[in-house]
Amino acid sequence: MTVAVKIIVDDLVLAAELFDTECARAITDALPLDARPNVWGDEFYFQIPVHRDLDETATTTVSVGDIGYWPPGSALAIFFGPTPLSSGNRPVPASEVNLVGRIRADAAALRGKKKTTSIRIERALET
Repeated sequence: MTVAVKIIVDDLVLAAELFDTECARAITDALPLDARPNVWGDEFYFQIPVHRDLDETATTTVSVGDIGYWPPGSALAIFFGPTPLSSGNRPVPASEVNLVGRIRADAAALRGKKKTTSIRIERALET
């Protein structure tokens, strides 16, 4: 069963969900997460207090709105457009990520928030 979360960047709040995988459950257990995001093209990434290896969801094929966990940096990656490795509009991570969730809203809205100094991910109340 997925877990509803909110991604909060300044005044922008996006509905998202974390999947029912071991890695995603570890991330859910660490919520709320507050970080200063790094920007890589149209991707936010930031270190979190979760340490996992690649799992059965590991891939370099991601879509706009996907949320991945990047084991080499113990980091969460939020994809909202092309990255420096992209050859088109689809994001391409630096290396394999575990797919741990997805944004349920318009992830492209994050493009206007690249200068932010904080991001928060917290559980959302189910309605």
